[in-house]
Amino acid sequence: MGKLCLLVCAVSLLLASSPEPVLAASSPPPARRRYGSIFSLGDSYADTGNGPVVFGWHSIANPVMRPPYGSTFFGRPTGRNCDGRLPIDFLGASLAGGSDHLPIVVDLLIALCLLALAAESLGLPLVPPFLARSGTATFRRGANFAVGGATALDASFFHRWDPPGGSVFPLNTSLGVQMQWFESLKPSLCATTKQCKELFGRSLFFVGAFGANDYLLSLAAKSIDELRSFVPDVVRTISMAVERLIRHGATTLVVPGLIPVGCAPPVLVTFADPDPAGYDPRTGCLKAINDLAAHHNALLQDALRELQAKQRPAGAVTVVYADFFRPVIEMVTSPAKFGFENVLTLCCGGPGRFNYNKQVFCGDPGAIRCRDPSARLFWDGVHLTEAAYRHVAAGWLSSIESPRSAGAGTNRTAPTATVEFPC
Repeated sequence: MGKLCLLVCAVSLLLASSPEPVLAASSPPPARRRYGSIFSLGDSYADTGNGPVVFGWHSIANPVMRPPYGSTFFGRPTGRNCDGRLPIDFLGASLAGGSDHLPIVVDLLIALCLLALAAESLGLPLVPPFLARSGTATFRRGANFAVGGATALDASFFHRWDPPGGSVFPLNTSLGVQMQWFESLKPSLCATTKQCKELFGRSLFFVGAFGANDYLLSLAAKSIDELRSFVPDVVRTISMAVERLIRHGATTLVVPGLIPVGCAPPVLVTFADPDPAGYDPRTGCLKAINDLAAHHNALLQDALRELQAKQRPAGAVTVVYADFFRPVIEMVTSPAKFGFENVLTLCCGGPGRFNYNKQVFCGDPGAIRCRDPSARLFWDGVHLTEAAYRHVAAGWLSSIESPRSAGAGTNRTAPTATVEFPC
């Protein structure tokens, strides 16, 4: 793989240095904004290695630290809930550092190649996990606080009615806890308000996705209507964290919404509806649960627009809503367009419907693994494959570079007519 990447990078650099324009244009393309560092908070859709550390605190084995996790790109498990890279990996390669004058296609190609070579030879995650730090880590180039299974609401909210000896999940890694980790790191990054504003003003912040675990953890005991009643609390918690980061000096923040959770194979099996009318005929997904996710996304976009509108001076802060729902629905409804097959079946799972079996997880003896993860949408549960995340990241990159004037980045996502799979 290294030789191939070197060849592609060499060709890309030749194209970039060619006196002839790579893409015909009547005027030079606008300079791309570059970010000196990336800071990320979230759950397993963004976790690059914190999860195994937290699980270790509780003496819980984390399956992501065994093959076949990481096999597609890194060649080994890295702590990601994926066969390869996550959206933050692709976006970080595109937006951190680089040359402002290169055409976007060439620049993205070079960035991805360099990321591939660095990860392959050095084993370095793009945005280092905060909890897996070494004694010499400074995190001046960014830090990832995301943890698989994290909730937006405080963990105590979900343990209020636990029976004696109840589940340890969710662990105490909520958005509020991750914010505390960020604030504990801050003094080592900048000493004065001016320094912090300069550092964080040229940094990119990701907040989420948050919310999936909040709803999935509650779904076994509560009705959809009951869950809808605390969606505003989840959204408010996310919005308050974004505002808190802005007060610390953040000026560009990306806030992903939820995937269509009702399409995830474990959800389809665990919460199967005996009434055929409970399924969307276009997708085969559970309508009520997807409607809940769409409701969350709609309220989140409203909250981000309000937050953007409050910023003074106007334009000083950019809050981008990153649509996670629409691209996954597109992959489900038009799989051939993305080179996918069996879109509602796990690539890595156990014997059972959709390859989901709560007793046999990815990497277990007896687990089932597809031959080609790049032809699948879902990897091991509610998590996507690297191939799917690549498509998601491409849409997010467009939103980050060209945020809408409404301040939320993308159009509103229209609603679509005990958890063993934490995100």
